[in-house]
Amino acid sequence: MYNNNNSNNNSFNLSNMPQSFITNDEFLSNRCIWVNGPVIVGAGPSGLAVAAGLKNQGVPFIILERANCIASLWQNRTYDRLKLHLPKQFCQLPNFPFPEDFPEYPTKYQFITYLESYAKQFDINPRFNETVQSAKYDETFGFWRIKTISSSDSSFCEVEYICRWLVVATGENAEKIEPEFEGLQHFEGNVMHAGDYKSGASYRGKRVLVVGCGNSGMEVSLDLCNHNAKPSMVVRSSVHVLPREVLGKSTFQLAVLMMKYFPLWLVDKILLILARLILGNVEKYGLKRPPTGPIELKNTEGKTPVLDIGALQKIRSGKVELVNGQVLELDSVVLATGYRSNVPSWLKENEFFSENGIPKNPFPNGWKGKTGLYAVGFTKRGLSGASLDAMSVALDIAKSWKEETKQKKKSIASRQRRCISHF
Repeated sequence: MYNNNNSNNNSFNLSNMPQSFITNDEFLSNRCIWVNGPVIVGAGPSGLAVAAGLKNQGVPFIILERANCIASLWQNRTYDRLKLHLPKQFCQLPNFPFPEDFPEYPTKYQFITYLESYAKQFDINPRFNETVQSAKYDETFGFWRIKTISSSDSSFCEVEYICRWLVVATGENAEKIEPEFEGLQHFEGNVMHAGDYKSGASYRGKRVLVVGCGNSGMEVSLDLCNHNAKPSMVVRSSVHVLPREVLGKSTFQLAVLMMKYFPLWLVDKILLILARLILGNVEKYGLKRPPTGPIELKNTEGKTPVLDIGALQKIRSGKVELVNGQVLELDSVVLATGYRSNVPSWLKENEFFSENGIPKNPFPNGWKGKTGLYAVGFTKRGLSGASLDAMSVALDIAKSWKEETKQKKKSIASRQRRCISHF
């Protein structure tokens, strides 16, 4: 019997199989584990939120994480100066508010502390260093088969999990997007993705090109300025730039309030008027606004407006140069080109998820597929959207699990009565 703090599972050791079945000498053992509940793939905020909901419902589960920690995106692939872009009340996970002494916009370190406290509060113990290779629904037996490679130190182990429910919680930002540019292979300077950028301290006096003008590109440029680097930023696509706050209130909070009373098009119109009054005409600096409003664009295409925290002032003053088509002498390049889902690389399914790894049905109907398949963290609405989906998923699985458990108990009791009647 295989013991796990989160679930009751049966483990079958396949290490006695003939060597012809072992395809890699590095693998020390193969195991097959039956999970009496769902398997959750991903131990970021979305996966943790689902796990906490299942805990509250008394449903056993396993949560798999390829990294060696929870919230690996936040811990390993964010820059030092990062803070939550929205007020903390819009970023908290279900049933666990932020500490009162946290600022309105917690730092990344405070958010990581919050997530670690969340995992501890709900006794969530992911299986770290376990990478999912494939997940496929077995129509013959009606189960999901999830194959992983588990690594620890220098040893590896192939594991197959068999379960009734699969929760995909790897999110929209699982893999870095690193586009190829003509001539980049001949560039002798340093090239890195924004996910590997930590601080501008090592770039003092250096000429740095930031590719991308979203929130990450703007903040990296601001950070470089604050460390006396010489950043230039490539602006090729249109972008909405909004003030982070209006009269001391969060712009996002204001938008949520207005959405209760006004139609979407009017809310977008008001936001753009406020942005013009507070920030001025940003188009004269080369930042063209999209024809679609900021909230509608976020809802339909997932493109988040830039919430300005000081980068625009650096652009106005010329400390950050916006470029497009110029020839520059550079020391380094930072690719603030975003992330994408990695679901198509391992989930063998094409009905629920699209080719780009996002559920085909938009929010709020993108959390449940067929045959026990669920998705959390793909709403294009940040942590608040992920929390809503996580609660729906946990309740839905709990309902099915309790019904199946009740049926099994009835079946066992019936067999026992039949056995007794024979004596």
